[in-house]
Amino acid sequence: MVDGYTLVVFDLDGVIYLIDRPIPGAVEAVGRLHAEGRAVAYATNNASRRSSEVADLLTGMGVPAGPEEVLTSAAATAELLRDRLPAGAPVLVVGAEALRAELRAVGLRPVSTVDEEPAAVAQGYGPQVGWSDLAEASLAVRAGAPWYATNTDRTLPSPRGPLPGNGSLVAVLRTALERDPDVVVGKPEPALFATAARRARSGRTLVVGDRLDTDIEGARRAGLDSLLVLTGVSDVAELLAAPESRRPAYVSFDLAGLFDPAAVVRVPGTADAGGWSATVADGGLTLDGAGRPLDALAALCAAAWSTGAGPRVRPASPAAEKALAALGLAG
Repeated sequence: MVDGYTLVVFDLDGVIYLIDRPIPGAVEAVGRLHAEGRAVAYATNNASRRSSEVADLLTGMGVPAGPEEVLTSAAATAELLRDRLPAGAPVLVVGAEALRAELRAVGLRPVSTVDEEPAAVAQGYGPQVGWSDLAEASLAVRAGAPWYATNTDRTLPSPRGPLPGNGSLVAVLRTALERDPDVVVGKPEPALFATAARRARSGRTLVVGDRLDTDIEGARRAGLDSLLVLTGVSDVAELLAAPESRRPAYVSFDLAGLFDPAAVVRVPGTADAGGWSATVADGGLTLDGAGRPLDALAALCAAAWSTGAGPRVRPASPAAEKALAALGLAG
């Protein structure tokens, strides 16, 4: 599949690694792309690390990467504020040191309190963000400072399951202020992917992600094809219920789908192909037949997306029961 693309843009958390551990097969997949001379980039909403830190983290995992290959929402937010504020302007930061460092790098001055008269508020993920940080940001926005969010991911993937992400912290301020941020920089906004595609200059770009609401929707907004891998946040049930704006071009269980035709499927397929038949009954879906679980998924997507049924699926054969278990739809 990857032969049709000049550049592959990866999300990180849930695709290449979980927090700080590589996902099985990811190191080998990226290594193969490099060996084939294919351009690679990384686009992440996580604003807790600088591009150079992310590159170092990847390299330490066995994935050679340079800072120029990494696009973070923290850096993109800093560049946007640089273009809109005078040099040296104070910006109240809610988030990790990485966001402060990116702001300093573009000539802005990070501050921590409303008393410092910030010209803007920049909010990104940071594991140490607490009530006092959110309180200062709330006061600054009420005083008129424009509110920039690096991203609105509700959760972060982890080996123990999804954890609260920056979107959850943004929701605290949204509740207190009864309004949305003035600007959201990261995915699903298309800026990160569009920037990566411009760097490729020619040829087609493929986005690989694990979240329908950020990676896949962002790719679609940027006019790019996307591959959903089932190693992170979004699962098959969410995929079947996805609106058109969040539907990928391909699905695979992991990054093996980049190279192995048997490990990837284009979606939607047809409701009666690949040995499977997906039909609608009583507001849900019924799967019958036999074949690859991924082909069953393509058939289910065809039926669900054309009718709005699902994601409840009933098996009508022993093979269908096994396929649904493989897809995480059993029970």
